[in-house]
Amino acid sequence: LMQWTWAFNKSCTAAHVEKSIRAIADINLFSQELYADIKQEEHFNFQLEKKGLLMLCQTEKMLAAEDKVMQRARQEGLEARTLSAAQAKKMIKTPMDVLGAVYYECDHHTTPGMFMEELKARLIKNGVTIRKEEKVLDIQIKGRTIKAVQTDKEELYADAYVLANGAWASTLSRKLNIKLHLQAGKGYRIQTYRETGIEVPAILAERKVAITPMDGFTRFAGTMEIAGINHTINRKRVDAIVEGVTQYFPEIRLTEKEKREAASGLRPVSPDGMPYIGKSEKCDNLVIATGHAMMGWSLGPGTGKLVQEIIDEQKPSLDMSPYHPDRKF
Repeated sequence: LMQWTWAFNKSCTAAHVEKSIRAIADINLFSQELYADIKQEEHFNFQLEKKGLLMLCQTEKMLAAEDKVMQRARQEGLEARTLSAAQAKKMIKTPMDVLGAVYYECDHHTTPGMFMEELKARLIKNGVTIRKEEKVLDIQIKGRTIKAVQTDKEELYADAYVLANGAWASTLSRKLNIKLHLQAGKGYRIQTYRETGIEVPAILAERKVAITPMDGFTRFAGTMEIAGINHTINRKRVDAIVEGVTQYFPEIRLTEKEKREAASGLRPVSPDGMPYIGKSEKCDNLVIATGHAMMGWSLGPGTGKLVQEIIDEQKPSLDMSPYHPDRKF
């Protein structure tokens, strides 16, 4: 944790942010195109809607800060504009207390569970074997090559391996003498299956709460808790999300039952905000794909395509250097 914190501190500079903007935008837009391509394929009916994203603000200070970010986004070619309170309220069918908003027209949203079920069905139909409830215990190595993966049930042999186990990746990478600076960033989500009137994804800027209208329910999510690998539910974190929602939407009152059903997930967080994608110089037949933090769902298709190109020794669709797993901090 101390090493990660030190690397995080070194990355907190305007120069690093400026350097990273293009790389993050490129893989986001690349993934967006790939989601659209997948949606066009037969048997894929998952929700994919381009309704944009509202950054809802309650203070002049926050609105000015978000406007500054929006101006930078427009320089990168993204569709975005500032809205008055009246304009923002026309987009959401429930009373809300806001001063104004920044609207990113370029954003899409999906329902993750729906997409994953369809994707798994397609993979199995195409001959992919998914091994459930099977834990990787060890990796057999010879020189710079993985010879086999030992699980609690069998040994698995392959020509190429992909390390994409999220917040747990640094544990296995150590067996290969690859040090990935990675921390588990716990996030919380609360869901309601009642009608909310929120049809456009939004972020409550001052409270750092994200709201997504999914297929059949609305998800409220937030927090970034660095507390190691654990799924303990901190009720104070849950209450903070609930309070934030009511602060902006006085008529939305999440019930005790909805709060009790809150769940958490662990994001794999790199110290510099960039994912790890590519091959380490310490292993010839391993591709690493982790460290996406809060952008895993957004960057998933692009990451998968880059991994495929690396394994097939094709020219990558993007410049891979910003994501290199051996980069120095």
